[in-house]
Amino acid sequence: MANAQADGQWYPPERIRALAGGSLTPVTPKRAATVMLLKDTGDGPAVHMLRRRTSMAFAGGAYAYPGGGVDPRDDDRHVRWAGPTRAWWADRLGVDETGAQAIVCAAVRETYEEAGVLLAGPTPDTVVGDTTGEDWEADRAALVARETSFAEFLDRRGLVLRSDLLGAWTRWITPEFEPRRYDTWFFVAALPEGQRTRNASTEADRTVWIAPREAAVAYDRGELLMMPPTIATLRQLTAYGTAVEALDAAPARDLTPVLATARLVEGEIVLSWPGHDEFTKHIPTGGAPA
Repeated sequence: MANAQADGQWYPPERIRALAGGSLTPVTPKRAATVMLLKDTGDGPAVHMLRRRTSMAFAGGAYAYPGGGVDPRDDDRHVRWAGPTRAWWADRLGVDETGAQAIVCAAVRETYEEAGVLLAGPTPDTVVGDTTGEDWEADRAALVARETSFAEFLDRRGLVLRSDLLGAWTRWITPEFEPRRYDTWFFVAALPEGQRTRNASTEADRTVWIAPREAAVAYDRGELLMMPPTIATLRQLTAYGTAVEALDAAPARDLTPVLATARLVEGEIVLSWPGHDEFTKHIPTGGAPA
């Protein structure tokens, strides 16, 4: 089934029409987490982004942040934990305590898997330094292959997960018309001193540090492809002059899920994201998004 592309976005017209007509049963979304990793520069904060390989089934060629699905093994195994309690995170993320642990673990694990950056340390107030080297790479590869869980990795390394280094920023749920769906919590974090990013992801062919405003301008020019949550969060980050300012703003952010709606209006389907008018698309009943 061919997808239509408009303003750098991908849309499956037939599935959208089926959803609006009531004949499509939405796929249940999987829990996921993604992290906007920031570092300060002379011109304000830059964010770490990766470009998904064009061969990827979901959002191929699009720029995104490190992230991925929750590992169910991180739901119930106890991990050494620093920062706000699991109960606090459960309230903040809108889930139960085991779910909160798994989502936070996913955010930290995916940042390590895809960027080589680890938000954990030997004590509640420290962070590991350089995470390069054969032993670290072997552990990272085992995590990627799901040969070990993140909880097991932390326990064997004697590390404490630093949940206080994360700020929950927003939550987006993949539209109901998509065949692959994710319920994704977006976090912000600052690059720990002594660590450096690298393209550790098999799903990406390029990584960049880029100012959010610069990335947004490139998107508007059609030079960078992004999914709606990515460009929306980049625009939000432009308001902050430092990584700390963004982290300090996170606790007050609304985490009400953003979910697109498709409705039939006067012979056309209107696709919209609540609170994000720039993504509204009008789809003729027999055509592609406009």
